[in-house]
Amino acid sequence: MKIEYTGRHIEVTPALRKHVESHFKRIEHLFKGKRAEAHVTIEVERGRHRAEIVVKWRSDVLTATTTDADMYLSLSRSVDKIERQALKLKNKVIDRSHKAIKAGTIGERSSEVKPSPSKPRIIKTRRYAVKPMTPEEGALELSGTDASFFVFRNADTDRISVIYTRKDGNFGLIEP
Repeated sequence: MKIEYTGRHIEVTPALRKHVESHFKRIEHLFKGKRAEAHVTIEVERGRHRAEIVVKWRSDVLTATTTDADMYLSLSRSVDKIERQALKLKNKVIDRSHKAIKAGTIGERSSEVKPSPSKPRIIKTRRYAVKPMTPEEGALELSGTDASFFVFRNADTDRISVIYTRKDGNFGLIEP
């Protein structure tokens, strides 16, 4: 990993460099395979020690900035933030690759699909007892299920009726 240093109002001492490099060696395994470049900027202003680390890795940029009373602590916290960001990004990439479908399998699946018949046919038949009830009771019965319609015998007219759920959330009633 290539690390560049910039000091503002402070000299970047060999001890600071060694501190940063020891922390980056701990997390260097996260950046394996691709070349990563880090730029460490340290700054002292009114007794506050600010450390900013920018890591360019693959096509991503990881950034961490911390301010503390101690420069070593500020650098350590910034590297910890970079580590968390790199882990999150690496896990995201791993998850994305596990869910990927190979291009060859898509072609195989599409060849298994049978063409639809030219005439529509009845695929499923359901039979159930039709209870006599009012349209209001039918609406209550329909709202208690996840079906889009309900068939019942209208108690007022003694005829078969269908109540259905409309797109606007209301109910519609079909009477023959």
